[in-house]
Amino acid sequence: MNASKLYAFAVNPWAVIGSLALGGAFGLLLPIEAQKLGLVGDIYVNLLKMTTLPFMISAVIFSLQRLFREGGGTSKLLVRVLTVFVCASALVAVVGAIVLLVMRPGANLSRVTMQAFGMMVGNDTSSNETIMNLYGGDLTEKSMSFIDVLSSLVPTNIFAALANGDALKALVFALLFGLAVGRVPERISVGLSQSLETIYHACQKLMHWLSYPLPLILFCMSAAQLGKSGVGPLHAMLQFVIAFFIACVVLLVFAAAVIWKRSNHSLGVTLDALRAPFALALATRNSAACMPSMIESLVDGLGFARSRVELLVPLTVSLLRVGPMVYYVCATLFIAQLYGHDLSAVDIATVLFASVLAGFASAGMTGLVTVSLIGMTCVYLRLPFEAAFILFLAVDPLCDMLRTVVLVIGNTAAVSIICPRPLKI
Repeated sequence: MNASKLYAFAVNPWAVIGSLALGGAFGLLLPIEAQKLGLVGDIYVNLLKMTTLPFMISAVIFSLQRLFREGGGTSKLLVRVLTVFVCASALVAVVGAIVLLVMRPGANLSRVTMQAFGMMVGNDTSSNETIMNLYGGDLTEKSMSFIDVLSSLVPTNIFAALANGDALKALVFALLFGLAVGRVPERISVGLSQSLETIYHACQKLMHWLSYPLPLILFCMSAAQLGKSGVGPLHAMLQFVIAFFIACVVLLVFAAAVIWKRSNHSLGVTLDALRAPFALALATRNSAACMPSMIESLVDGLGFARSRVELLVPLTVSLLRVGPMVYYVCATLFIAQLYGHDLSAVDIATVLFASVLAGFASAGMTGLVTVSLIGMTCVYLRLPFEAAFILFLAVDPLCDMLRTVVLVIGNTAAVSIICPRPLKI
């Protein structure tokens, strides 16, 4: 099997789903042995993460420099970016709210399910470690004001931000530095341009190589996760997971349709171009690691302008957090239904607005911290998020997959709207 066929197999959706299913079965049958496979997944994700920051910085600076070299259109592009950001944020929040209000997964639960909830919360709160996490969630909620979010964007030391893996601060530096480099005469900046282009293509090639063992990695990761947690938490939170899954599917179908219409290609070509970012999003649960694949799909697969795509993909992935936004809407409404809290139109609007803000605040956050930001939306309705925290944490690996896929494909659609349409083939 040559390299191109191996890559096509590795990112095939059926290979991805089959690997996840086989890994899950192995984890349930041999949980002790399966947990040992978690190391393989951790190493793989770390390999992807190590290229994220150099790729993002080189792509943004190089693209801004090239944008200025081409001349004109910068202010118009900014207006399009802001418009798409506002519309996309509103869309995902409304879709999540409609699905949760129609399905009402937190209402009229069976006594068995409520007992399972009680056991999960009760067993966990007897652990000092989890109690510390719950209190940590409260502190995070109080500190995440809008002013705090704005002030946290500016790095005091770019080298410290890079060493800590702070992608959002690195993005701000790259944007400002790229704007400045764009104003430097070309005869002076040509050396930097060539160096950044080399870094960019090297990182992209490395990401491509790391896609080859994807089915094996997926098997190990799903086996380790189910070997550790089992199916108990998933069964107890099944109605929420189903509702969130439906909201994500609706958004994914809409995003794919937008990309299809904007690309001037057939539906088959469009879906084929989206296979790689879709598979990587499922495998890594890391949107930043999917950026090279998103750029390759939009530029090489669908023909969008490289100079725009290389600038907009890192920008949207870092700031337009559509996956977390819809998750926070769904989670908050689920908690309200779980505790029998009747919501007025003003309450629902508050949830939507707070969820969008929490989504922007989630930039650069993963795992437990991402889940803890549900408290930002619950506080406005005086909902007891602390008691429900462990419920969401138990099913977060699955929800994190869905969040990442929505973010990656949704942002691909956003970039396709902002960029000029490619010539019709």
